[in-house]
Amino acid sequence: MPHSVSLLTLQFLAWVDSRPRTYAEARQAWRSTCPTTCAWEDALSESQIEFETGGGRLTDRSPVVLSARGRAALQAKTEVGETLAPSIAAQ
Repeated sequence: MPHSVSLLTLQFLAWVDSRPRTYAEARQAWRSTCPTTCAWEDALSESQIEFETGGGRLTDRSPVVLSARGRAALQAKTEVGETLAPSIAAQ
């Protein structure tokens, strides 16, 4: 990875990975107007998440999944023994 991933973004990636999530669910749970806490936007810009559209267009029901980059970022942190505290958005 070219740079470090913020703890908040790692929590978002762990949240996505913990069970099936939809585009609408992820946007609702992880929206932010604060530029320093934009895990959703950071994961998108770093290509750490993907949308499964089945060849169609993106809808609220489209599944959100980790990309290979997202999985590698999450795995790298857990391999060094770092624990990701549960996020408020996961509740």
